[in-house]
Parts: sequence; C-alpha cells; structure tokens
Amino acid sequence: MSVAQKVIHLQNPEETAQFAEMIGETLVPGDCLLLEGPIGAGKTHFARHLIQSLQNPPEDVPSPTFTLVQTYETTVGELWHADLYRLTTLDEIEELGLADAFETAICLVEWPDRLADLAPSTALRLTFESDPTSETKRTLSCAWSDPKWSSKLEQIENV
Repeated sequence: MSVAQKVIHLQNPEETAQFAEMIGETLVPGDCLLLEGPIGAGKTHFARHLIQSLQNPPEDVPSPTFTLVQTYETTVGELWHADLYRLTTLDEIEELGLADAFETAICLVEWPDRLADLAPSTALRLTFESDPTSETKRTLSCAWSDPKWSSKLEQIENV
C-alpha cells in the first residue's frame, strides 16, 4: 500500500489550533490520528483544540501524560486521547483498551511509536517539528495510506 504525504507550515499556535479544528470537523468514530514529535512540538496543543472543537460546550482538556487516557463525549461520538510516553510494553497498552477504541471511537495518540504493530494501518500520522529559527513556527508532516485521508484533507481549505 502506498503512502501519501503532505507538509503543512504552521506560523504560530493559532494556526495549529485552526488546523486542529478544521481536521476535527472531518472526523468520525473509527478515525485515528497518531501524533508524533518531540516534547514541546505542539502535539498536546493540537489535541486540546481538536477535542474542544468537537465539544458543546467546550470543557477543560488536560494532558493525559499521567492518566494515560482521557475519554470525551463529543458531538460526533466518543473520543479517546492517549499519551503513551510513560509506557514501555505492549501489555500495558493492551490493558488500556485502545485496540477496541480504534474501531469504535475517534482516537488521538501521542507517542504512537509505543504501539508498534498495534498502530492502525488506517491512521493519519501527524509529525510535529519545531522550527529552529522561531519559537512559534511548526512544520507538520502528514502521512497516510488509507484514501479516506486524501478526501478529508482536501475538505480543509488553505492546507
């Protein structure tokens, strides 16, 4: 299966939030976003704005670094936000119930490298990179093999 890619240059945190909200509008249960990048690259900022854009009314969205998984009821169904940074084995990940959530909920997974073979092949992989010349700029590399992401990304203007 071939992998499609797209690179997006985000000038500031507001553009990151705007992109998160726009992609959030396209998501349905069963969609999974794998959020990669070093600490401080914008993964949680992106996730927070995406989640809040799907809530009515928006509520506080804490980082799941210590809880591992936060679940939310949204206007389009259940959403799971997972931060796998502290996990070291697949057994720990399987205990969270993520495999089932990949099929029934919208899933945002930070540190998806911990998933290994459990990562859904239909996921959209978003890799955040800080710009060494600016504290606010980010480069977002999108990669996918499932054709549904091509049409979802086409729905987003200015991307």
